[in-house]
Amino acid sequence: MLTITAVIRAKQDHEATMRQALLDVVDHVRANEPSTIGYYVSQDASDPCVFATYERYPDQAAMDRHNNSPAVARFFDIARPILDGDVILVSANEIASKGDAK
Repeated sequence: MLTITAVIRAKQDHEATMRQALLDVVDHVRANEPSTIGYYVSQDASDPCVFATYERYPDQAAMDRHNNSPAVARFFDIARPILDGDVILVSANEIASKGDAK
């Protein structure tokens, strides 16, 4: 399982725009990416300018489909001018998880 964790900081007073841009990506993933195992977006409880995503993919092809999707391109078109610093990305191989019991 491949994962991406992203930490994204929006400029002050742009939290709602960033939040909506991220939620639009989630809508795209739900509707168009059956091979994406999980796609989670969080907003920091103490600093609403900070967002995080946690993404799970079965293979590189699924990750590439997501990263090269029109939804991700739209997200960065919206996010780029309101980012406060660089997006912190951690790409990893998942080594353990607590999944749903079957």
